[in-house]
Amino acid sequence: MLGMCRGRRKFLLATFAVLFVPVLTWLYLSAASFQAVKSIALSPLEPQLGTVPSLGGRDRLALEGRVREVEEENLALRRELSQPPRHPRPHRHAGRHGNQSRTSSTEEGTGDNDGQRAGAPGNGSDCAQQPPVDKCETIHVAIVCAGYNASRDVVTLVKSVLFHRRNPLHFHFITDAIAQQILASLFHTWMVPAVRVDFYDADELKSEVSWIPNKHYSGIYGLMKLVLTKTLPPDLQRVIVLDTDITFATDIAELWAVFHKFKGQQVLGLVENQSDWYLGNLWKNHRPWPALGRGFNTGVILLLLDRLRKLRWEQMWRLTAERELMSMLSTSLADQDIFNAVIKQNPFLVYQLPCFWNVQLSDHTRSEKCYKDVSDLKLQRTLSELDEDDPCYEFRRERFTVHRTHLYFLHYEHEPAQDGTDVTLVAQLSMDRLQMLEAICKHWEGPVSLALYLSDAEAQQFLRYAQGSEVLMSRGNVGYHIVYKEGQFYPVNLLRNVALKQVNTPYVFLSDIDFLPMYGLYEYLRKSVVQLDMTNTKKALVVPAFETLRYRLSYPKSKAELLSQLDMGTLFTFRYHVWTKGHAPTNFAKWRTATTPYRVQWEADFEPYVMVRRDSPEYDRRFVGFGWNKVAHVMELDAQEYEFVVLPNAYMIHMPHAPSFDITKFRSNKQYRVCLKTLKEEFQQNMSRRYGFAALKYMTADNSS
Repeated sequence: MLGMCRGRRKFLLATFAVLFVPVLTWLYLSAASFQAVKSIALSPLEPQLGTVPSLGGRDRLALEGRVREVEEENLALRRELSQPPRHPRPHRHAGRHGNQSRTSSTEEGTGDNDGQRAGAPGNGSDCAQQPPVDKCETIHVAIVCAGYNASRDVVTLVKSVLFHRRNPLHFHFITDAIAQQILASLFHTWMVPAVRVDFYDADELKSEVSWIPNKHYSGIYGLMKLVLTKTLPPDLQRVIVLDTDITFATDIAELWAVFHKFKGQQVLGLVENQSDWYLGNLWKNHRPWPALGRGFNTGVILLLLDRLRKLRWEQMWRLTAERELMSMLSTSLADQDIFNAVIKQNPFLVYQLPCFWNVQLSDHTRSEKCYKDVSDLKLQRTLSELDEDDPCYEFRRERFTVHRTHLYFLHYEHEPAQDGTDVTLVAQLSMDRLQMLEAICKHWEGPVSLALYLSDAEAQQFLRYAQGSEVLMSRGNVGYHIVYKEGQFYPVNLLRNVALKQVNTPYVFLSDIDFLPMYGLYEYLRKSVVQLDMTNTKKALVVPAFETLRYRLSYPKSKAELLSQLDMGTLFTFRYHVWTKGHAPTNFAKWRTATTPYRVQWEADFEPYVMVRRDSPEYDRRFVGFGWNKVAHVMELDAQEYEFVVLPNAYMIHMPHAPSFDITKFRSNKQYRVCLKTLKEEFQQNMSRRYGFAALKYMTADNSS
């Protein structure tokens, strides 16, 4: 009841102030006028006032002072009314003015539970659901951004902030000339309302930090957060500092409100580091800079600038850096090392933010505070064991990347045939091969399992395309599985495995999306299951592959017609002119006259398209992009003693298309080819360990791919 009365008193007082201020303002403005009859136009938010006779100098000064007092009290009351109710607490410092504005106050904040997100539900009050910051208060954000890549990355950060925000924003960018040109043009043409942007020349700041040796990839720009108290305007009291690779999932005002939780001499808001880096046990002789426990990550920082300046922050961090560099010689994590060294000596400076304000998707083991999934922790341990200095690190990392996957993106319904001969065509594709789907559906009437590598936007485009296609919508036995894009390589074997795992028939035909199977191949393969006793033997049935260079092809309806087109030069054996070894063991000369299935032997670099049992080995994920992805799989089939049998009346034809991005990288990037060769050799060594003496031929074979 007492709380209700107090609230009513505040409301009444605020109402009185709101009514009283326009009258005083009217008097004040009239008194400031030295001309007898003149109309004064105010902003659109204020009423138009008339005129009154001028007052005497002493009376006018007294009135001006009273107006300012009432305006300050009214502003303080409005801001206090916009905050959730709290229990009365004694002021931490005696003599503090009771009507001080909350936005500039450094008193204890409104949250009763430190570490809880501002505005979180569960406080049992309607007021608790109101925005944690006055809707007209400007939120200041500082970002160090230099070069083309960072300028591109920071756009995602800015978009995420704008998506959720309700407050005016003021971005402070510390940039080089390149980033300033890019971002200035971007914001000028973006024309986002209630957003102000200022730039600060990073070149003028280099001398402030260039004396610090730094081994971090960010170089000298990774040290510039240290000088923000000197760089940013002297009247700016607080700022949120962000790395360019941050993405916001909530209103940034919730983070801004955390400033109100700072107590005593706390001037830095930071999240605990979620890796073991500062614990010093990552590898032998690992010696990190001093830190408090696990240390703090500087990807997100709350800086109370006015207090930092009073504490002589510039002198503090410089002395600490000079002292530690005498033994450490250089920084490994740029500004983060120095921030942590200062905090180690002065722990009272830091307010620890909850971990959800800086979820660190790093390569190291993550903090248990934010991550409870054991399998995820195992993944991070695996990644932490990789050598980041390895020139093939990105290839190795890709093997462990977890891709968001949406199985059965469209309706799927297929009951396998009861005779145990049913077979599913398995393939993978990206957006640029989407046009092949309708043609494949016309050539293959059986079930299909497809893995599509798409972005979120492309997935929606695919949905519209599929729903608008009579051919695709008439087929309920095609399973579409979306694997969302992540990383820089095309994860071809992961995609194949995703499609393979969703098959519900006893056999699979392992194809590629740019091949059209012959008409009737589905039924032909099912008959071959019985004829070749696939149930009781381990066979890989080879479907000979051909290609055409013509975008419009009269597809051969029989083997005789295909042979005729081969003789005429309309068709060729697949890749005969660039990669003969891939399909040479198929023995096309024998196939021309064969009327019964015939067995062929595995040879180096053999990569035919085959039908096998569903429980055949998966594809090896280490191979991404172009090169050796099918070769390794066929080698594994041979190691498991699959017999390769060529079907005499089966064929498939590769349709022409522009070169893929990955084959272009393979051809133009020497390091790409070097890493592929390294991965191939490691795969062969693994085969030798798994299959022993029987795998010796894989080590000695002439694999020149």
